[in-house]
Amino acid sequence: MITHDVVVVGGGPVGVLAAALLAERGLDVAVWERRADEPTLSRAIGVHPPSLDVLDQVGVADELVAQAVPVRRGVARSGGRTLGSVSFDRAHPRWPFVAALPQHRTERLLRDRLEQLAPGSLRRGLALDGIEQEPERVLLRGTGADGPVEAAARFVLAADGARSPLRGALGIDAPLHRYPDRYVMCDVVDDTGHGDDAVVHLERHGVVESFPLPGGVRRFVVLLDPEAAGAADRDHDPDAGLVAQLVAERTGVEIDPGTATMTSAFGVQRRLARRTVAGRVVLIGDAAHEISPIGGQGMNLGWLDGAAVAPVLARALRTAGGRRLDPGAFRAYEEARRRSVVRSARQAEINMALGRPVGPAALAARRAGFAAALRLPTRRLLASLYSMRFV
Repeated sequence: MITHDVVVVGGGPVGVLAAALLAERGLDVAVWERRADEPTLSRAIGVHPPSLDVLDQVGVADELVAQAVPVRRGVARSGGRTLGSVSFDRAHPRWPFVAALPQHRTERLLRDRLEQLAPGSLRRGLALDGIEQEPERVLLRGTGADGPVEAAARFVLAADGARSPLRGALGIDAPLHRYPDRYVMCDVVDDTGHGDDAVVHLERHGVVESFPLPGGVRRFVVLLDPEAAGAADRDHDPDAGLVAQLVAERTGVEIDPGTATMTSAFGVQRRLARRTVAGRVVLIGDAAHEISPIGGQGMNLGWLDGAAVAPVLARALRTAGGRRLDPGAFRAYEEARRRSVVRSARQAEINMALGRPVGPAALAARRAGFAAALRLPTRRLLASLYSMRFV
C-alpha cells in the first residue's frame, strides 16, 4: 500500500488549494472527492487580498485577477441616496481590490494548477468510508467507481465541508447555531450603471447587496422579510421574479428576471469545531468552521487555513519522515486560526445585524451613523475589515 505524505479529503476550493500548496512544497498529495461531476454552482464570488497572496504562492493569482472584476469600492445607499463609500485602494499594495469571480471558475483554475503540480492527484467519485489512525500513519478506506479503495497517509486534511463526515467519524463536536435570517440571490444582466462598485442598500425592510461579475452580470443578494422567508420554499431555488420584485420595492432599481443565470436561497448558521486537530488529522475550511456568508469570508478563511497549515505539515514530515508525531506540533496553528475565525464570525454577525429590518427611527439613526463613519477616517478601518486585512 502506498503511503502518501498527505491525503486531502474533499476536492472543493479549499481542499484543492491546500493540496496545491503542499504539492508546491514537493510533498506527495492525493485528494479524495466524493462528487463525480465538476461543480457549476457559484455561491462564493469574492476573493480577498490575503487570499490572492495565497493563490500567488501556487501561481494562480494573476490568472484569476485577469478573469475577475476588481471591485475597488463599496458604496452604501439608503432611501435613494448615497451615504458614502469605502475605497480598497490601501487594502493591499499589490491587490487594492476584492476580485469578483464565480466560484466554479475559481475552482477550475485551482484544479488545473493542481494537475500541473501533481498529475492525477485529484480523484473524483471517491467517497471516504472510514479511517484508522496508527502511530505512524492514517489508513483510509473508500469506495470509487471501480470498487473499494485503500490508501495510507502520514497526515490527513479534512476539507469535506460543513457537514464533514470525517469530523463526525473523529467524534469532534461542532455546536451549531442557526440564525433566523434567510436570503435569496440572483445573477442577472447588469443595467444598474454602478460599474465595478459593490453596492449595499440599507433599507427599512432589509438589506439589498449587489456585486459586479464578469460578462456584464451583477449578483443581487436580498434579505427576506419574515413573511417572505416563511413563504419561500426551502427545497427549491426561488423564482427570479421574486428577487426582482424585492429589489425594485426596496431600492427602485429595476432588474430583468428573464436574464437570470442563477438563483438560490440560503439560511445562515455558525459552527465552530471544538478542536480542529485530532492526532494526524486536521480540519480546515467549513469542516472546521462555518460562519455567515454575508461579507464573503467563508471560502477565504478556508484558504487561509490551508496556507497556515502547509508549513506546519512540511515541518512535521521532515521529522523522521513524518513517522514521529509531536503532540504539540499543531498547537500554535490551531490557536491562531481559532482567533482568526472568531474575529471573522463576529464581523459577519455585525454585517447581518446592520442589514436587518428596522423601524423609521432606527433607520434614520443607522443612516446618520453610516454617513458619519464613511466621512471620517474610520472609512479606512472599514476598508481593511471588509477586505480581510486583519484576518
